Amino acid sequence: MDNDPEPKRSRIRIEQHSGQGLVWFGGWLFTIGYLNLGFWQGLLGLFVWPYFLGAHFAQSVGAG
Repeated sequence: MDNDPEPKRSRIRIEQHSGQGLVWFGGWLFTIGYLNLGFWQGLLGLFVWPYFLGAHFAQSVGAG
């Protein structure tokens, strides 16, 4: 038998970021309404909008 003390257990930290998702969704709906986009254009914006936001803010952070 080993006389080693019981190994330390690593703690798992669970974080919820549902508030950020709601802000993103609200911004997406605002953009669709502000630009008077139709359903299909709004659906396309669901996939294109995060790319343009990332490209814009990556410049201000200095990544790339």
